[in-house]
Amino acid sequence: MVRAVTDRKKPLQEPTLLILTALADAPRHGYALGQEITEMSEGRVKLRTGTLYGALERLQADGLIAVFAEERVEGRLRRTYALTVQGRRTLTEEARRLAATAREATRRLNKAADSGAAGALA
Repeated sequence: MVRAVTDRKKPLQEPTLLILTALADAPRHGYALGQEITEMSEGRVKLRTGTLYGALERLQADGLIAVFAEERVEGRLRRTYALTVQGRRTLTEEARRLAATAREATRRLNKAADSGAAGALA
């Protein structure tokens, strides 16, 4: 059952953002997602198996990702996930929000540096 995703005004949680980002360019199975997330975050984020698969179930229920393919590998079912249209839209909106925040932070830092009023405390 897919839950309706309402207009998102809240920022995405980091694991959700990373999962959606990892699926933005290609479908991936769970293990590959975990590896991609660790690489994207430069080792800062390592999702445990239970956390990753719980998040995948939630994102699937929210209609942001879907099972792209299933195959048996060494007797175990391997699911490959892909972004849905709604997932791509959600990730696009979040990327825009983050970019706008980063631009504003950079603008303010540059303004402070240019005016000599950086005011940083040690």
